Amino acid sequence: MTQRPIQKEPSKGLVLTAFIALYLIWGSTYLANLYAIKSIPPFIMGGTRFFAAGFILFIWCIARGEKLPPLTSVWKISVCGVLMLTIGTGAVIWVEQFIPSGLTAVIVATVPLWFVALDKREWSLYFSNKWIIIGLLVGFIGVLLLFLGKGTVNFTGNRMQLVSFLILTAGSISWAIGSLYSKYQETQGSTAIKAAIQMMSAGIVSFLLAIVANEYQGFNPSAVTWESIKAILYLISFGSLIGYISYIWLLSVRPPSLVGTYAYVNPVVAVFLGWLIASEKISSQQIIALCVILTGVIMVNLSKENKKKVKLAAD
Repeated sequence: MTQRPIQKEPSKGLVLTAFIALYLIWGSTYLANLYAIKSIPPFIMGGTRFFAAGFILFIWCIARGEKLPPLTSVWKISVCGVLMLTIGTGAVIWVEQFIPSGLTAVIVATVPLWFVALDKREWSLYFSNKWIIIGLLVGFIGVLLLFLGKGTVNFTGNRMQLVSFLILTAGSISWAIGSLYSKYQETQGSTAIKAAIQMMSAGIVSFLLAIVANEYQGFNPSAVTWESIKAILYLISFGSLIGYISYIWLLSVRPPSLVGTYAYVNPVVAVFLGWLIASEKISSQQIIALCVILTGVIMVNLSKENKKKVKLAAD
C-alpha cells in the first residue's frame, strides 16, 4: 500500500501574516470601494478590479512556468470566483451606492455564521464545541451593537436601504458557499493560478452584468476622477492580489469558520478609517461593540486551537 505524503504544516508566522492581510487590508477596501464608485459604475469598477488583478497574476504564473489546469478544474475554479467575487464582493460594491461603507462591513460580518450553517461536513465539530458557537454569537451581538450605534439605517423610509440589506445578505451567503466549494472541490493548480482564474472569471461576468445594468450607457472614461483611479489601483494591488490570495491560501490550511472571522474585524477597521479619513464620529457604544466583536473572534480562535491540541494529544 502506498503511503500518502504528509502535508507540511505552514509556519505560524506565514499564517499570521495572511490573517493580518485579511483583517487590515480587506477592512480598508470598503472605504476604497466608496471612493472608486464615485465616478465609475459599480459593475464596471468591479470587473476592472477583478480582471486586471487576475490577468496580472495569471501572467506572473505563466512566466514562472506554471501550467493551466485541466478544463474541468478551470470550470470549478471559475464557479468559485463568480460566487465569491462577482456575487459576494459585487454585492458589497453595489450597495455602497446606498449605505455607508462602515455599515456595509458590519452587515458582512454575518459571514462566519453562514459558514457554520452551511459547512455540513464540520457540523459535528461545530455543534459539539460550545465555545465556537458562543464565540460566533458573541461576535454577532457585537455587530448588532455596532449596527444600532451607527443609527444610519431607515428601512421603513428608504426602500433602497432595505433592498441593499437583502442583496448584501444574499451576497454574504454566496461568498460562504463559494468559499466552501473552493475548499472541498478537488481542483488542480497552485493557489496563485486558481486565484488568477477566479478573478478573471469574476471580472468577465461583472462586465456582462454591467451590460445588463446599462452601465456603459452614458459612462465617460475621461470623466473618471484621479480619486477613483487611486482607489481602484489600491483595490487591484492590495485588495485583490495580496488580500484575495491570502484568503484562498488560508482556506486550504485552516477551517472555513476560522478564516471567516475576518468579517468580524473588518468592521473595526472600516469604522476606524471612516473616522480617520471621512471624519465620521465614533460613539462610546461603537467602541464597546468593537470590543465585543474582538472578544468573539478571540473565543473562536482559542477554541479551535484547543480542539486541535486535544485531537493531536489523543492521536
